[in-house]
Amino acid sequence: MNHSLGLMIESLVAILLMVTVGYCIVLNKRLQRLKADEHSLKATIAELITATEIAERAIGGLKHTVRDVNEHLGSQLTAATQMSAHLKNQLAEGDGVIRRLSKIASAARPAAPAPSAPEPETPQISSAKAVAAAAQAFSERRRANGLAA
Repeated sequence: MNHSLGLMIESLVAILLMVTVGYCIVLNKRLQRLKADEHSLKATIAELITATEIAERAIGGLKHTVRDVNEHLGSQLTAATQMSAHLKNQLAEGDGVIRRLSKIASAARPAAPAPSAPEPETPQISSAKAVAAAAQAFSERRRANGLAA
């Protein structure tokens, strides 16, 4: 019995050693996959760091561009406001000139005697009145288009 008990213990130890060796092989494969994943993860992290640096530089450039645009836009807005006021003054002056020309044209036409006979279908318009009407229409067209007369 002594001999068979020793053999059973030796067999049990041999079986446990074989299980241990098998388990070590499985662990070795898992460690290899983990190391491969580690290298892949390091590469991914490096790419993310590079992309982050590029994005930070782009954001810095965009901030600089926004600052420049704000500065230039402010000056252009001021210039546009001044130009608008200048154009408004010119339009007012042009309207005054048109009114004066219209009055001059009205005053320059001869007074028509009272008609004794009924007027024909198409009334005759004096040339001064036609010029004044054309000037008025021209100024209204220019004002409607946003242009100074």
